[in-house]
Amino acid sequence: MSQLSLKNLQKSFNEAHIIKGINLEVSEGEFVVFVGPSGCGKSTLLRMIAGLEDVSSGEIVIGGNKVNDLPPVQRGIAMVFQSYALYPHMTVFENIAFPLRVERLPQAEVEQRVNAAAKVLQLESRLQQRPGTLSGGQRQRVAIGRAIVRQPKIFLFDEPLSNLDAALRSEMRIELMELHKRLGSTMIYVTHDQVEAMTMADKIVVLDAGTISQVGSPLELYHRPDNLFVAGFIGSPKMNFISGTVIGSDGSTINVDLGALGTIALPRTTKIGAGQQVTLGIRPEHLRLGKGEFSLSVTPKIVEHLGIHTVTYSTLPAGENFVGLYEGDPKVNESEAHDVGFALSQAHLFDQAGLAIY
Repeated sequence: MSQLSLKNLQKSFNEAHIIKGINLEVSEGEFVVFVGPSGCGKSTLLRMIAGLEDVSSGEIVIGGNKVNDLPPVQRGIAMVFQSYALYPHMTVFENIAFPLRVERLPQAEVEQRVNAAAKVLQLESRLQQRPGTLSGGQRQRVAIGRAIVRQPKIFLFDEPLSNLDAALRSEMRIELMELHKRLGSTMIYVTHDQVEAMTMADKIVVLDAGTISQVGSPLELYHRPDNLFVAGFIGSPKMNFISGTVIGSDGSTINVDLGALGTIALPRTTKIGAGQQVTLGIRPEHLRLGKGEFSLSVTPKIVEHLGIHTVTYSTLPAGENFVGLYEGDPKVNESEAHDVGFALSQAHLFDQAGLAIY
């Protein structure tokens, strides 16, 4: 059953068309991540769901009820912002209890809900402290606790970890995933960090300039991106792209001229006309040192030895950047040419409109 339904949702600020007809279904209990570059509309879309931005056209349906005209407090949602927005003069208990005080709930129910949230978030020993004595991760947990006590239908997170350092961000990612499992609630999470999206989401919604570029599980988007944008956005380091021209296609194989790199024959069931421009994609982690089903020679400009893996950065004859990611610490050096290869089954191909060819 859909917990949230967005139907042809649009948002404009004067002449600026920010959200351009979003259609999306979110099932009860899903952890959905909105991801995309800065300015793609992901935070605006989240704020529209929350009721913090008006809808220009379209419908927002939560739990079967249209909520376009309802204020945030009546939508059954709770939002956690990038900023903790805690009251420094209040204890942790009172910060978490604040929305319940606004609702004028009985003291006994306030205490029961706050203590239950504190137990889930491991804040029981901090309830009488003030925010200034807490770490960044603990403050974010307090902000999440303030959302939990409202017992919402949907949790909304707007880049809640972006103010934390890298190590703490990893810890909090795990805590949020465990929290989702314990609560079983529907969660919608906004981030520009595709690694965060890949590790946390049941379903990823990739946004590009106010439209949905693709929706799917993390591995669906990784293995079968619908287009160049998703292919380049999902994965770290990003996918390598090489321009080519179709020589011929018979419905089972497409032969592509890659210029100075030679010709590649890719198994594809789609027939495409000779002379069309295409883009070959190969992920850095799918490259292997030495020869493969298709091989090329590269000369690294930079080599990063990171222990667990090694990253090389090269430039191809046509000027494209080319990144390799290899396990361990192989013997590759800057300014020294070496062969790399890959399996044809791991190559991606996109037509001149940027759409995937499978």
